[in-house]
This record gives sequence, C-alpha cells and structure tokens, in this order.
Amino acid sequence: MNGAHDLGGEHGFGPINPEPEREEPVFHHDWEKRVLAITLACGMHGKWSIDMSRFARERQNPAQYLKNSYYETWAEGLETLLVEHGLITQEELANGTAAGLSDLKAINAGKVPGILAAGGPTLMDVPMEPVFKVGDKVRVKNNHPTGHTRAPRYVRGRGGTVIAYHGVHVFADANSLRSEDGGERRGEPLYGVCFEAGELWGEEGRWRGSVSADLWQPYLEQA
Repeated sequence: MNGAHDLGGEHGFGPINPEPEREEPVFHHDWEKRVLAITLACGMHGKWSIDMSRFARERQNPAQYLKNSYYETWAEGLETLLVEHGLITQEELANGTAAGLSDLKAINAGKVPGILAAGGPTLMDVPMEPVFKVGDKVRVKNNHPTGHTRAPRYVRGRGGTVIAYHGVHVFADANSLRSEDGGERRGEPLYGVCFEAGELWGEEGRWRGSVSADLWQPYLEQA
C-alpha cells in the first residue's frame, strides 16, 4: 500500500513498510503505555469528546505531525486539550509543575474496567429518514473542510455503492468542536459505502478488489 493512502490520501510520502500484525508489539516503548493511560484517565472527566481528541491531534504543526510517532501525536493532542479546557496552564505544561491544587477527583481504579468496556456509543434514537438506501450509487463530495472530518481524502470525488445503513450516529464533524466554537452533538445517517479499487486508485488498482468506508450523509450526494 502506498503511504499516501495511510495519510488521508496525500501524495508524495512514498511507500510504507508496516510491521506484520502478529509480530508488532502493542507498545514499542514504556512511555507509550503512560501516554495512553493518562489520555484515558483525563478523558474520563468528560471535558471533551473522542472527536475533540482526534481534532486536537490533527491541529498540531504539520511538520511536527509528520515527524511524530503515533503516541507522540497522542501526547501533543492531550496537551492541547488540557490547556484549552483550563485543566492546566501553558506555564504548568512548560515547567512540569502544578501551580496549585485541582478540584477534580480521580476516577476510582475499580471502576475503570467497566467504564472502558462501556465505551462511548454513538448510535442515536432520533427520527431521521435516510436519503439513500442500500444499492444506491453515490459520490463523496469533493470538499476540503478546515475542521475535523471522517471522510478520507482518497474517497472524495469518488463514486461508490451503498452496501449498508447503520442508523443515525453522532456526526463527528460537529462533535469535534466546543459548543462556544459552534460544535454540537447531533446525529446524521451513517452508511457503509463500497468503492471499487479502480475507482480510487486508477488503472493500477483495477483488479485489486474494493474498499469499504462508513460515511455520514452530509459527505454524500447522488451519483
């Protein structure tokens, strides 16, 4: 697979050489475990959504983003969230020392497995009729939003077929912003869309199967 596909469809990054899944360790370094644990612990305070977390990771300097490893990017995103939501100051982050006590209480360790197992369901019970149905030919709108989006760049402008309807789910684009920035937790119909490889990659992918992606209704138009 070309590295461009792994980076949202950007060109020019060359091929990737992923480690075989059965051989790759969950963590390459001990500090990565701590980054994951701290990120989850902070998220349990409910100050931000998973979509806000993703958007915070994306908003770092592009050169730094490409330089960082996976968990370095997680750390960058968490630092952004902690400062933006007033949990720490920029000065505290810089010197690594708390300026005072916090009124936040740590989650009881015994409750952690249950909280993690419950996850964060996104299916919403709202009366909203889907525009498309299974079998419809659709095209992904070729737009370039400045905010967070879950539409991979390599499917934008490409045509596919609806193969599943998943119901109404929390729309990540709107849920990635704070309410004061216009964000909201609202639902949009979510579809499974299948794209032929040749449609995505051109002649080189003509005989290499297909790719399926889950896409919200605002991303799509009738083909």
